[in-house]
Amino acid sequence: MNWNELEKELIAIRRDLHRYPESAWTEFRTASLVAERLSRMGWDLTVGPDTVELSAVMGRPSEEEIDAHIARAREQGGNPEWIDRMRRYPGIVATLRTGRPGPVVSLRFDMDCVDVDEDRENQNHRPRKEGFASVNNNLMHSCGHDAHTAIGLGVAQVLMEQKDSLHLNGEIRLIFQPGEEGCRGAYAMTEKGVVDGSDYFLAMHIGGGVPSGVFGINSLGYLSTTKFDATFTGRPAHAAGAPHEGRNALLAAASAALALHGIAPHRDGAMRVNVGVLNAGTGRNVIAAQAVMKVETRGENQEIADYVYERAQEILQGAATMYGAEVSVVKTGAGTTAFGDAELVALAGEAVRELGCFTSVQETAKGGGSEDATWMMRRVQERGGQATYLALGSDITAPHHNGSFDLDESSMVLGVRALDAIVRKLVGR
Repeated sequence: MNWNELEKELIAIRRDLHRYPESAWTEFRTASLVAERLSRMGWDLTVGPDTVELSAVMGRPSEEEIDAHIARAREQGGNPEWIDRMRRYPGIVATLRTGRPGPVVSLRFDMDCVDVDEDRENQNHRPRKEGFASVNNNLMHSCGHDAHTAIGLGVAQVLMEQKDSLHLNGEIRLIFQPGEEGCRGAYAMTEKGVVDGSDYFLAMHIGGGVPSGVFGINSLGYLSTTKFDATFTGRPAHAAGAPHEGRNALLAAASAALALHGIAPHRDGAMRVNVGVLNAGTGRNVIAAQAVMKVETRGENQEIADYVYERAQEILQGAATMYGAEVSVVKTGAGTTAFGDAELVALAGEAVRELGCFTSVQETAKGGGSEDATWMMRRVQERGGQATYLALGSDITAPHHNGSFDLDESSMVLGVRALDAIVRKLVGR
């Protein structure tokens, strides 16, 4: 394998994806181009609703919005044949069956972007300077999923090109997931069974405070989380002429927002609450009849996460009752906690150290935030398999989810080499 040539190809792929970012459940251009490449390589593909349990989907835009995103994907160079095959759900599972007995290894790569505007003021921001900054307003790959997708395609290419000379056994699955941001996609794919039968599962994130040249083989610290929208419904009335006839949804939501941030800490560990969006009202002289809040709760483990979510629901209901309003809650995303298996962690560490291309291989690296690949990890582990979450070091120019974010593109080929080495250790002979 010519790693230098592969590095150039990965950079080109990443920059193309960076220029045309797509948010959760709308990754039609991205997924169609990924599917096109994988098919050309010779991978067996399962796409669209065949990769997603529709009843378990969370946080998906309206059908009208999906129509608009599909149209944009076509305009921006998506593959029309594969867009049609997706049937409005941009998930992909690529399978390599060796025809020889052996373990099943699954790897997850997320494809979506973040809802943030890219920095267009900073003259030193490389995507702006070199012409691959986002062309889609309020959408940007500021979490590195463009790199993750490129790495996944690199792994696919390396394994397919070397499958005979490497004498691979068993089965390899590459899962290209929509909707990691907001923890919206992995649960539905897990419920569809995309990791069922897996003996080993790997997921990986680039950056995250881990510097270039460092590789983490058991990323810890991801918080269990629930994302939800709360809609308060009151009754409109003239604010001066007949305020007594109204039921103020805005005040109910505002009261709830303050109370949510006052939930008592759990004695056993960290918890987080955030009201990220609150929209209400139609005019200054009208009692607000509706208010919508976008909220997330998190906990260091599932027990703590359940505690803070349950307290949040009590607060929402109490605030609605105080103001004579009603409240409805819709879950839009969720992630759980999971930890790497010691045996797989040790094997992965051995495989990566043998490469000799990293300055340091760490047995733990703090993840922080939340990550819905934990659903896949837990499913594999509950059924007797092993899983771990990996951290690919990469120097970054700004924090994740920041409009000035950029990464060290030379890290991507190292990520391919690491995953290739681990897979070969698991299924080679």
